[in-house]
Amino acid sequence: MTAARQSSVPLAAPVHVAGRGAGIAAAQAVLAENGIAFSAGQGPERGAAPVVMLGEQALHLLDGLFGAGHVAGSHRITQRIVLWNEAEAVAIPHRAVAISGQDLLRALPSTQSAPRPAPPLFTLHARPPEPALRSFGHREAAAAPVTLAATADPSAVLVEAVAAGWLFLIPLGAQGGWLLAVGDTPNALLASSRLVAPAVAALGPVEARFETAPRMLEQLVGGDWLALGNAALAFDPLCGDGTATAARGGILAGAVASAITEGAAPGPLLRHYRAMHIAALRRHLAACLPFYQRGGTGVWWQEQAKVTAAGHAWCTQLLAQEPEPAFVLTGSRLVPRSLPQRAAPA
Repeated sequence: MTAARQSSVPLAAPVHVAGRGAGIAAAQAVLAENGIAFSAGQGPERGAAPVVMLGEQALHLLDGLFGAGHVAGSHRITQRIVLWNEAEAVAIPHRAVAISGQDLLRALPSTQSAPRPAPPLFTLHARPPEPALRSFGHREAAAAPVTLAATADPSAVLVEAVAAGWLFLIPLGAQGGWLLAVGDTPNALLASSRLVAPAVAALGPVEARFETAPRMLEQLVGGDWLALGNAALAFDPLCGDGTATAARGGILAGAVASAITEGAAPGPLLRHYRAMHIAALRRHLAACLPFYQRGGTGVWWQEQAKVTAAGHAWCTQLLAQEPEPAFVLTGSRLVPRSLPQRAAPA
C-alpha cells in the first residue's frame, strides 16, 4: 500500500487532516488507498525529537505505506547492549536504523491536498482540540549530543540502569550520536555508569528535554473527529517504538475515517478506535513494568514501577467494560468481525 495509489475520483465530502508526523502520513496513505479525498491542515506542531530509532516493525510499516528507501541516509544499528542492574552487560541482536527527528519528518511524504468541494465530514488531528493527557509517571529525558570514544561500537545502542535513572546512547554515525538521560542530569548519571560512560569521549550541552513516561489523551475521539499520532498516545522509548505506534494508529485512523465518510455509523467505529489504543497502552505498560521493577531499589525506581503498575490496572479496568472488538483491520479497511453466537439460556 503506497500513497501514490490515490483514486482520481474522490468522494464529495473529504476528510480533513491536521498536523504532521508518522501518524498523519499513514492516515493519508490509507485514505488515498481507499479513494477518499482529504484536505490538508497544519495545526500546532511539536518539535522533532533529536534522534529516532526505527526498529524492524517500524521500517516494515513505513516501507509498506510509502515504499522502500524513505529513510535513506539513516545509520544502521545491529545490536542493543543492555546493563540493567546485572553484573554483566547483555548483547542482543537488534535490526534498526537511527535517524534525526528532522530527517525523519522530511522523509515522510508531504501532504497532497485533494480539492475541497465541501466542508470536511470528519477530522483527524495530530494536535487535538482539548489536549488533556493522562500520564503514567514522570520521566523527563535530557538529550545531549556526544562524541563517541574510539573503542565504542557505532552499530550498537547502549541502555543502562544506574542508581538514579537510566541512560540510552544512540549512535548516529561512526563518531557521534545522542545520549538520553532519564531520572537525573546526563553528567550525574554518567558518573555512576559502567557501560555508557566508557563509550562517550565528549558530552555536549543538553539541547532538548521531553517527557518519556507513557501517556494518552483522556479524550481520543469526538463526534466528528479523532486524535492520532504521538500526541494521542506516546510510549516510553525504553520499551516502545513511537514511530511504529504512530503509524499503526494512523492506519487505523484512516480506516475509521474511510468507513465513516462512506456512511458507516460513527459510534461503534470510534469506540473500537479508543479501545484499541487502550489495549496497546496496556501491552506497553506490561512490557515496561519489569524493567522499572528490576532497574533499581531507590525511591525513583520504586515510584516509576508503582505508577506503571497502576496504569496497567487502569487500562485493564477500562477494557473490562468494553465489548469484544467488533471490527478487524483487513488491509486498509475495517470490516465487521464475526463473533461467536452465545448460546441461549436453557
